[in-house]
Parts: sequence; structure tokens; C-alpha cells
Amino acid sequence: MNRRDIIKGLGLTFGYAVAAPSVLSILESCSTKKEDLWEAVFLNGNEKHYISHLVDIILPATDTPGGLDVNLPQFIDMMSHDMLRSEEQVIFKDGSLVFAQRFKDKFNKDIGESNRDELAELFANYFDLEPDVQSKVLTRQRKELDKIELSEMDDYKMYSCLIQIRKLSLFGYFTSEKIGREVLNFDPIPGSYDPCIPVADIGNAWTI
Repeated sequence: MNRRDIIKGLGLTFGYAVAAPSVLSILESCSTKKEDLWEAVFLNGNEKHYISHLVDIILPATDTPGGLDVNLPQFIDMMSHDMLRSEEQVIFKDGSLVFAQRFKDKFNKDIGESNRDELAELFANYFDLEPDVQSKVLTRQRKELDKIELSEMDDYKMYSCLIQIRKLSLFGYFTSEKIGREVLNFDPIPGSYDPCIPVADIGNAWTI
């Protein structure tokens, strides 16, 4: 299965969410902005740097546009600022610090000096897991903060941050105009409603 097919399949899951117009306006520009040309409202400089790389790792440009092509780092920044509750913002920031420290422990340099390959290696350490390990991680992440053992707190906060980045990347990608028009099916003037069409005849997920 090629990446376009994978994206189509993901679209069936994520393609119907709707974000506020003020947030989606970030995604309407199809030009990629260099990370030093936009001012963050929530992320610090190191976070802007490594999240831009993670966006490119999660959704790289191939025969379809990548996450950087629809300005996902800016989207993640604004969504984290406007949509997360204050306690979620604190967990995000704490988890980001844990991830940055583990990067430094592994590569002996600050995460603000990281490159894409280094971050891809570290990111894979936490998401390319055996099924039983993945199940344990997800079970822990579903718990309330006050139910987390102290020995697991760093892992809990780091995964909360990274999962949020991945979730917002996918959400922003499939609600962007560029992906809606160029990757998913798009028909600005839909036809009549027919409830009995076979799924095989529908093909790709629809933007609207």
C-alpha cells in the first residue's frame, strides 16, 4: 500500500472533524514557512524547532503534500494555546521538557540543535513498540493524573505531549483546504442523497 492509499484510509477516521475558522485560516496558505519567520504564541524556540521536524516525520511530503506544506507547526502552536485547558498545557510543557532531556541524554546536545534523523530515531523508540508494550502505554495514558505512579510520571507526561503533537498533526492535516481539495474527494456542489451505494463504489473519503 502506498502513502496516498494510507492517507485515504486515515481520512476515513480523521477527515470529518471541524476546527474553528480562525484556526483553520492558518492552514489555508499552502506555502511552507521557515520556522524563524513565524511568531509562536505557546511554543518556545526549542519546541518550534523539534515539533517542525516531528511534523515532517509524521507526515512527510511524497506524492502528496506533507505536514509542513500546510503549516502544521503553526496550527499545533495555536491549538495548544487556544484549545488546551491550563492543566493540559502544563502537562504538555512538562512532557516536552522530559522529551528534550532524553534527547540530550541520548545525543549529548540540546534538542534545539537536533536534526530530523536524530528525532526520528528517538521518536521511533517511543512509538515503534511491541503490541503488549503499546497496550501498557495506552492503558497508563488513559488514567487520571492523580492515579499515575511517581515512577511513571515522566513517561506519562512525555507521551501526553507526543501524542498531542501527533493527534493535532493528523487533525490539522485532514482539515486543511489543500488536503481537502487535492488528496480527499472534493465536490463543492454535492448531488442527491443515496443511502444504498456500496462502500466499494465510494472510493476515497470525502471532504464535504
